[in-house]
Amino acid sequence: MSVPERHPSAVVVPLRPGDGPPDRAGGPPRIRTRIKKLRLIALLTGLGVLGAVSAMFGMLMAVASDLPALERLSVPELNSKLEDRKGNELGLLTGSQNRILLKEREITPVMEHAIIAIEDRRFYSNQGVDFRSTARALYQDLVAGQAVQGGSTIPQQFVKNATAAADERTISNKVREAALAFHVKREWTPKQILRNYLNTIYFGNGAYGLEAAARTYFAWNHPDCTEGNNRCAEQLEPPEAALIAGIVASPSLYDPLANPAAAKRRRDLVLLRMRQLGYLDRRDYDAGIATELPGKDEVVPPKEETTYPYFTSWVKQQVVDELGGGRIGARRAFEGGLRIRTTLDSKLQEAAQNSVDKWLVAGDGSGPEAAMVVLDNASGAVRAMVGGPRDGYDERPFNLATQGQRQPGSAFKPFVLAEALNDGISAGSTWSSRKQVIKVPNSTERFEVNNYEDAYAGTSTLARATTFSDNAVYAQVGIKAGTRDIARLARRMGIRTPVSSNYAMTLGGLREGVTPLDLARAYHTFASGGELVYGSLSPDAGRYKGGIRNLPGPSGLDSIRRRGKGSDARRIIRLPDGRKAKNRRRARRVLPESVASQTRAILATVVKSGTGTRASLGPDEFAAGKTGTTEAYSDAWFVGFDKRYTVAVWVGYPEGFKSMM
Repeated sequence: MSVPERHPSAVVVPLRPGDGPPDRAGGPPRIRTRIKKLRLIALLTGLGVLGAVSAMFGMLMAVASDLPALERLSVPELNSKLEDRKGNELGLLTGSQNRILLKEREITPVMEHAIIAIEDRRFYSNQGVDFRSTARALYQDLVAGQAVQGGSTIPQQFVKNATAAADERTISNKVREAALAFHVKREWTPKQILRNYLNTIYFGNGAYGLEAAARTYFAWNHPDCTEGNNRCAEQLEPPEAALIAGIVASPSLYDPLANPAAAKRRRDLVLLRMRQLGYLDRRDYDAGIATELPGKDEVVPPKEETTYPYFTSWVKQQVVDELGGGRIGARRAFEGGLRIRTTLDSKLQEAAQNSVDKWLVAGDGSGPEAAMVVLDNASGAVRAMVGGPRDGYDERPFNLATQGQRQPGSAFKPFVLAEALNDGISAGSTWSSRKQVIKVPNSTERFEVNNYEDAYAGTSTLARATTFSDNAVYAQVGIKAGTRDIARLARRMGIRTPVSSNYAMTLGGLREGVTPLDLARAYHTFASGGELVYGSLSPDAGRYKGGIRNLPGPSGLDSIRRRGKGSDARRIIRLPDGRKAKNRRRARRVLPESVASQTRAILATVVKSGTGTRASLGPDEFAAGKTGTTEAYSDAWFVGFDKRYTVAVWVGYPEGFKSMM
C-alpha cells in the first residue's frame, strides 16, 4: 500500500494576534477590534453595576438621615372628626383610641408565622427591602409615570403606616420608605419589627392593632383573655391567627361578617402558606381549614364614640378605602387630623329613630326590632340609617340595615313587574288568580302557590295583582318573564347579594337574603327614572363599568377636609389617585325610563288603595311602594318613595326566623 504524499500546502499553521491580511483601509484586523470592544463593554457594564449599587446604597443612607428617628415612628397624629351633611359634629372617627400596645412576649408565635406567611415570606432573609419585588414595582411605576404597584416588605409596610410618606404614593416616597426600612432591619430585631407592625395596622371592624383585633374577632373563644393583664393575642390558635393575618390586605374585602366566603378563602390561603413554609403540620392545617369563621354574635368591634354609631361604623370603612385602603388608609383616617363630612341628615336621622322607638316599645330585646334606610332621591346618598336600638350598639354592634340579610317576600315583586313590562307584558294583561301548582322543569318538584288567607280574584290584571299582592298571578308572570332575567335586573338595579333564579324568587323566596340598604337602593332606581345613581365616593365607584360586577353601593361620604388653622384649614384633600375628596353625582341607565315610569305609577296604587295604605302621605301627595312579608310573619317590609326620599323599613327578630304573629 502506498502512503499518500504530504503536500506542504496542507500544513495548518495558527495565526498569531496581528497576523493576517489587513482590512480594506489598511488598519488593524477586525477580530482584534471585536475583542477590544467586548472587553470594553464588559468593563463598562461591571463598573456600571458597581456604580449603581454604590449609588443606591449611598442614596439610601443619605435619604434615611433626614427621616424621623426610629423611636418616634409610631407617635399618633391628630384624631379625625365626623360631621353630618350640615357640619354638625357627630364625634371622633375611632380606631386607635382603645388600642392596647403589646409586648413581644405577648404575641403568640403562630400569629407571627401567619403574618410572615402571607405578607412577607422572605422576612427573615431580606434586608428590609425585597429587591426583586421592589424592582418589579418600580418598573411598573416608571412605565405608568406614577406609583401603581406595591412590593413592600413588613418593614416597609410599617414605615408607610408610621411616616408622612404614607399620605402620597410617589416614587420618591417609596425610596424614602426603602431607606428607613433598611435601617429598621439593621437596628431592630425581627420580633421588635413584628411587634411594632402588628401594633399599628388596621384589621377591620374598628380593630386597630393586633390586640384589638384578637378581642374583636375571638374574645368569645378565650373568655379570660380580657381579664387583668391577660392578652387575647397570646392565646390565638392557627385558624384565628390566619384569619386576622388575611384581613390585613383589605379589611373590607376580607371582612368575615360582610364577605364570609372571601374571608374564608383568604384565611385558608394563609393556612396553606403556613403549611408550605413549615409553620403548620398536616393535622393542624386540616383542623384549621375545617374551622368555622366567627359569626355576627361573636364579632364585637370596639366602642364607637359617636352620636349615631350604626351609621358611623358603616361609613368608617368607606373613609379607610378612599384614603388608600388597608394599613395606609386606616392610619390617615383615624390619625390624619381630618374633618370628614358625611351625607347624614341629623334631623332626619332623629325622626327615623324616633319612629322606630315609638312603634317598637319593648326596647329590651324581648320584642321585634327594626332597620331603616333613607336615601336622597336626587343624589342617592344615605340621609338616615337605623341599624338597631338607639342604645344597643355597644351590646350588639351588628348593623341590621347594612349586614342583616333577610328574605324580602313580596317586596321583591316590583323587579318581577319591571322585567315583565320590559319584556312586553302589559300592565292590563289578565291572569288566572287561583291556587297554582306548577311543575318545575327537569325536576320532580312542584311549586305550590297560595294567596294570603286563600283569597283569590278568579281573574286579575297584572296591575291589580301588584296593588293587592296576588301571589298566584305573580308566580305565572315571573315564570313567563324569565327568572334569570329578573335576577339580572334586580342586581343591575342595586342588589349586591346573589339573587337566585328558582321559581320561588318570583314571590321573593331567595336562597340568600337582601339588606335594607340594598333594597332601598334598588327601589331608588325606580324613583330616579331607571338610573342607578351613585357618587364618586361610593364604594367601588371607580371599578364599576356597568352590569352587576363591582356594583357601587350608596355613599355615606360627602367630603374629606383637613383640620387645623391657616390656609390648609378645611381644605378638601386629594385622594391617593389624585381625585379631590368630594362626592360627585354619577348615574348609569339600567332600566328604560318608560318602564320605570309605568312601575312607579302601579306602585303608587299600592299606597293609595292596596296593601300599603298606611304609608299614604295624603290624597294629594305622591307616594309609591310595596309591602312584603315572609312565612309566619318572620319578616315584614315596606319599601317605597315619594318625590324627595326613598325609604326601606324592615321589622322582625334579628335572631333566626321567629314569627311575629
